[in-house]
Amino acid sequence: MSHCWKSVLIEPSATLLEALKVINNEALRVAIVVSESNKLLGVLTDGDIRRGLLQSLPLTTKVADVMSVTPITARVGTSADDLVGLMESRGILSIPILDAHGVVVGLETLQHMLSKPKIENPVFIMAGGFGTRLRPLTDNCPKPMLKIGGRPILETVIRSFIKAGFVNFYISTHYMPEKIKSYFGDGSSLGITINYVHEEEPLGTGGALGLLPKDLPDSLPLIMMNGDVLTKVDFQRLLEFHTENNADATMCVREYDYQIPYGVINGEGNKVRSMVEKPIQRFFVNAGIYVVSPRVIQSVSKNHCIDMPTLLEEHMRQRDNILMFPIHEYWLDIGRMDDFNRAQTDIHSLGMVE
Repeated sequence: MSHCWKSVLIEPSATLLEALKVINNEALRVAIVVSESNKLLGVLTDGDIRRGLLQSLPLTTKVADVMSVTPITARVGTSADDLVGLMESRGILSIPILDAHGVVVGLETLQHMLSKPKIENPVFIMAGGFGTRLRPLTDNCPKPMLKIGGRPILETVIRSFIKAGFVNFYISTHYMPEKIKSYFGDGSSLGITINYVHEEEPLGTGGALGLLPKDLPDSLPLIMMNGDVLTKVDFQRLLEFHTENNADATMCVREYDYQIPYGVINGEGNKVRSMVEKPIQRFFVNAGIYVVSPRVIQSVSKNHCIDMPTLLEEHMRQRDNILMFPIHEYWLDIGRMDDFNRAQTDIHSLGMVE
């Protein structure tokens, strides 16, 4: 049984923002909603929160409005085999343990009960950019090799995937490729396999897919990510979401707020119909992390220059099967000097340095 289950107990009056902090700070990926006497009221997962975000619910929404009120539970004394079987048959990753009175006395997770298998899906990391906005730091160093917390950004990215169980990596290079190759080699020092593809000319994030070897598994989707993104996204859950929905591609998106600095007037003819003072507009923006199915990979010919958004738009017109995966976890695109300095501070509070 998870030793830190008490840390994910929350009250029904807690907000989605407070629940996010609980889910992000713990490794259990769930919050358990209980009464004052610890009786189970409901369960809240990151998936519940993502669905709420897609419905434009504010983060001040009470968890009682979003939680599952009929979660799968088990009684104290249920055998390990029965717990594993129940979680696998119902497609859930954790299960609250209750006593005879419905009081939560523990939480069991599938990850805790099973040894973590290796994930064979390839991981493709874009590491060929010039990093011009970070000059002079990048005059003699490719941006993914700049150090955050005493370690190259790219190494932190790779170790995040390793922690999730991924073992097969491809890295796309262009600017100063020898510095990346000499540092990581074939990946054996990290217990993984790394292969490199080199762009003679910049091909865009989508074009790099055309350089991948043709013998990639034709049944496994690939995760691709920019090599200058610092994040705590749950890569395993992202892959599961993509596979469960049988998507051609899945794009990670972040919510972005923009406040108009003026009062906005809506009118009809010469009459004012409404006035909103400094309204906030919310958008989803591309987070630079994708899951791509083999059919999309195979559609990119060698040395064809194309960006991922353009490539995905082409496939949207063909089959309308491109999904988005809202991420609420920490995310930072290290593109500017301000971002680089912020990452130096954030890395220590994220638990991403050893």
